[in-house]
Amino acid sequence: MFDSVTLGVDPGLAASGLAVVAREGARPTIVWSDTVRTPSGLAEAARLRLLHQAVSEAVREHRPGALAVERVMWGRNVGSAMSVARATGVVLLAAAEAGIPVEEYAPLEVKMAVAGVGNAPKETLRRALARVHGLDGVPTEPNAADAVAVAFCHMQQVRVRNAVGARR
Repeated sequence: MFDSVTLGVDPGLAASGLAVVAREGARPTIVWSDTVRTPSGLAEAARLRLLHQAVSEAVREHRPGALAVERVMWGRNVGSAMSVARATGVVLLAAAEAGIPVEEYAPLEVKMAVAGVGNAPKETLRRALARVHGLDGVPTEPNAADAVAVAFCHMQQVRVRNAVGARR
C-alpha cells in the first residue's frame, strides 16, 4: 500500500511523541500519532519500561521500515539531557529488538527539512507540515507534532539520498 513507513520519535521521560508517517509516491500521510506520558511518581526505570512498551507496540502495530529519532542536545540542563538520553536508549532498544534501522536527526536538521529555517518555533513547524507539505491531521499536541516532523525529515533525507545515489 505505502512505499515507505517511518516511525518518528521525539523522546523524553515525562512525554514522548510517537508518529507513523507513510509515503506513497511523493505524498506523505500521517497514519497515527500519540504522546506517551509517564507518571512522575514512578521510578525512572519504570517510566522507561512504559516508554519501551509503547514504542514496541507501535512497531508491532504499524510495522515501520525505519525509526527516526530526534538526537539529544546537550545544553545547560545536564539532568534533563540525561533523562532524554535514557529515553532515547529504550527507543533504540525497541527498534533493535524489531530489527528496524534507526536514524537520528538533530533538532536543527528537522527544522530545516520541515520549515527551511533552523530556528523555527514549534508552531511554525506544525503550520509548515500542514500548509507547505500538505499533511492532514497534524497533531496539536507538541510532542506528537515533533514526532511527525522527525519522521517527515527522515523521509525527505531518504529521498535526497536515493536521488543522489541514482546519479552516481
